[in-house]
Amino acid sequence: MANETTPPTSNQANADSASEQDLNKAKTSRQTRLSPIWVVPIVAIAIGLWLVYDNYSSRGTQVTLTMDNAEGIEAGNTLIRSRNVEIGRVQSVRLSDDLSHAVLTARIQPEVEDMLREDSRFWVVKPRIGREGISGLGTVLSGAYIQLEPGTEEAPRREFPVSDIPPVAPAGQAGLRLSLTSQLGNSLRVGDPVSYQGYTVGRIEENSFEPDSRTMQHQVFIEEPYTDLVTDSTRFWTSSGIDFRLGADGVRVNVESIEALLGGGVTFGVPEDLPMGQPVEANTRFTLYADEDAAREGTFNRYLEYVLLVDETVRGLSKGAPVEFRGVRMGTVAAVPWNFTAPQPDSRARFAIPVLIRIEPQRLGIENSDINLEEWQARFERMFGLGLRASLKSGNLLTGALFVDLNFQRDPADEYVAERFSERDVFPTVAGGFAQIQAQVTDLLEKLNSLEVEPLLAGLDRNLQASEDVLNEVREVSASLNQLLNDPETQAIGGNLNGTLEELRSTLEGLSPSSSAYQELTTAIERLDRLMRDLQPLTRTLNDNPRALLFDNLDAQDPIPRAPRD
Repeated sequence: MANETTPPTSNQANADSASEQDLNKAKTSRQTRLSPIWVVPIVAIAIGLWLVYDNYSSRGTQVTLTMDNAEGIEAGNTLIRSRNVEIGRVQSVRLSDDLSHAVLTARIQPEVEDMLREDSRFWVVKPRIGREGISGLGTVLSGAYIQLEPGTEEAPRREFPVSDIPPVAPAGQAGLRLSLTSQLGNSLRVGDPVSYQGYTVGRIEENSFEPDSRTMQHQVFIEEPYTDLVTDSTRFWTSSGIDFRLGADGVRVNVESIEALLGGGVTFGVPEDLPMGQPVEANTRFTLYADEDAAREGTFNRYLEYVLLVDETVRGLSKGAPVEFRGVRMGTVAAVPWNFTAPQPDSRARFAIPVLIRIEPQRLGIENSDINLEEWQARFERMFGLGLRASLKSGNLLTGALFVDLNFQRDPADEYVAERFSERDVFPTVAGGFAQIQAQVTDLLEKLNSLEVEPLLAGLDRNLQASEDVLNEVREVSASLNQLLNDPETQAIGGNLNGTLEELRSTLEGLSPSSSAYQELTTAIERLDRLMRDLQPLTRTLNDNPRALLFDNLDAQDPIPRAPRD
């Protein structure tokens, strides 16, 4: 089928003419090519943005530091160091909003940002003079700086307090931290040594005062491997360097280390009567005692309390004095006097001074599990009936210190009667040694006062007069003797006596064995000896029969007379 062509209309003709006219006109269009002139500002802007980013990133991490006093700190000059390497700088220094402390703004380098942990510590390094010597001399010219000790915990932190003194133990060091409670005031300072048997094993880290309990709180750090020395039986006490004590037990001198001698410190140990115990956990609380004796006394926590009603003076008896039984300590004086105004038993004829004592069975080496206080009380009741009594005796003649002595009396003056004083049992007492001597002296003086002195004085006067007469006679005899000795004839006796002795010496020399007189005497003695031997038969005959000198026939019988005839 052939296509048929339609003739154009008037509207189409007008449109074609209009399009031809538009083609003949000039048209404007946007240029899409970048001009080279814009390259320079674009590069400058990029460099500026990079410099801004680099400056911002190189500023580091911002931290806020607080201090009680910003002495030696200068904004823009004070450095922050770690291991003597610069890691930051203080940017600004201002006062806090409440004007109570100083606030420092510092920047820490980005590469050490990981050092800012929860347990990180800051302190000021500046020249110091202390017991350990002189430190921080390098800051005399360069100025003070802030030291950073990195932490070990995972939690980050951006606000830190700044201490004026260096920390005792580095962060992360193995050791044991303990809490000590004392009522000694500000006797210890941060950095004081903690020693065991004279060897330093730790330091005091922190001191604080609690107004509610009115006690001092001390945090100490014990280094490894000495943490095993601290057990639940350990006792802590202060060491003042030199401890000189003069009491009822005698003279005691204890000298600590040189460091403790200059500034003091803390010493710990386990008393001899206690077992070593079990290890303790961190932050365990202990009591800090004033001295070693107080620490030892603190171990005897099970005891019986008795009251002594003393009728004599208690001068020289003090708190802490020993209570001994035949030289073995088994208690302590708790208070002198005790409850002075309480009413006394009616059996007391005169006012007595109450003294509180404690009987401590643990001093005898008995374990706590084996101590039955009721059984011990019943035991003492029986011993009271057997004559157990307490008395005050002198423990030191130099100081006059007294102690309580317990012993049995053979013949007690009075029988034991149970008494109570202020809800405490009364321990029966007897007069002490000095009191007994005083009583005897008083009795002697009373007897002397009862004597008639005037007759004694008269007799004494007569005796003195007679003695004076005797002395006069002695003087006369002495004068006569001096006169006799001064006589020339008496003085010549010595010469005559010497002559006599010379003659006697010459006579004795003539009787020597070699002299003729000695030989003649020997011959005469021999003759006499032979004569005596010859006379022995005659002597023997006369002894046997004395009538042999009158009758020749000694064997003839005596005649018998005849009887008269009738």
